Amino acid sequence: MLTVEQAREILRLDTTDNDAIIEGLLSAIPDYIELTTGVTAKQQEGQPLADTAAKFILLLWYNVERVDAEKIQRTIDSLLKTLALVAVNNTADSGAAGGEEATQEDVAELFK
Repeated sequence: MLTVEQAREILRLDTTDNDAIIEGLLSAIPDYIELTTGVTAKQQEGQPLADTAAKFILLLWYNVERVDAEKIQRTIDSLLKTLALVAVNNTADSGAAGGEEATQEDVAELFK
C-alpha cells in the first residue's frame, strides 16, 4: 500500500501539514477496497491494480472539491471491478468452490 511520502507526491503536497489526514485516508483505503471487491488487504499487497485504485481513491477523497469527481469515480469503479474479476479468476484457477460465472455476476451487481 501507499506510504505517506508517496501520497504527498500523488497529491502534489510539499509540506507535512496534512499528514494526519493523509494517514487516516491511507489506512481506510485497504478496507474500502476489500469491502467493494472482496480482495483482502493481504491480497492487495504488490497488486498493481490495487495500488492504482488506491491512488485514485486517495486523490478523490483528499481533493473531493477540486477534482472532476465523476470522472475519477468512474475510473475507480472500473479499477475495482477489474480487481474483483482478477480475484475471481485467480480463485477459479486455484480450484476454489463455487462457479466462476456466478461470482462474476455477483461482482457485476456491485457496480450497477
